[in-house]
Amino acid sequence: MASRLYNPLKEPEIELFVKAGLDGENIGNCPFCQSLFMVLWLKGARFNVTTVDMTRYPRLTPKNRESLDVGRNIFAKFSAYIKNPHKEANKNLEKALLKEFRRLDEYLSTPIPEEIDQDSTEEVLVSQRKFLDGNWMTLADCNLLPKLNIIKIAAKKYRNFEIPLEMTAVWRYLHYAYARDEFSHTCPADGEIERTYASVAKKMS
Repeated sequence: MASRLYNPLKEPEIELFVKAGLDGENIGNCPFCQSLFMVLWLKGARFNVTTVDMTRYPRLTPKNRESLDVGRNIFAKFSAYIKNPHKEANKNLEKALLKEFRRLDEYLSTPIPEEIDQDSTEEVLVSQRKFLDGNWMTLADCNLLPKLNIIKIAAKKYRNFEIPLEMTAVWRYLHYAYARDEFSHTCPADGEIERTYASVAKKMS
C-alpha cells in the first residue's frame, strides 16, 4: 500500500459517518455520533458528515457466538511462548499454543449451521467456508486475523515455529484472508512486526 505524504499546508480531510434516521438520510438517534459531531464542530474542524442507513449497512456481528470465542486465548498463549526465557519451559508453552491452533483448526473444519441443508440427503462433513462465521468477514475475523499474522511472522523469526501444515483449515482461512484487500492492505510490513518483537522475544537459556 502506498504511503501518503503529509502536507502541512493542506486542510485535513475528515469524514464523519453517523447513524441515519428512519428516513435513511437525516441524522438519527446516536449519542456517540452526536458527541463526535459536537467535538469536531467546537474545535472548528472542517469535515463532511455522511449518514449511514444501518438497516442497509453490512452487519459485522457473527451469527455464531463461538466464532468470537474460538481464538480468544491464542494470542495470550503466543505471548507467553515468545516471552519465555527458560529452555525447559519452552516445550510446554509451545504445546499450549498448538492446542489453541488445533481448537481453531477444528472449528474451521466443522460445518456451521448455515452450511447444513436440512432438506438435503447429502451430509456436509467438512466445512469449506472462507472465514470464521461464513464466507464473509465479521468482527470475529477483524479481531483474530491481525493476531494470527503477528504470530505467523514473529514466532517464525524468533522461535522457528510455524503453523503445522496438517492444520489445513487454518491455512485455508489465512489464504482467503490474505486475498482480501481489507486484510492484506492493512497488515504492517513483516519487518515492522519483527522489530516490535525483537525486544519482546527473550533469548532462552
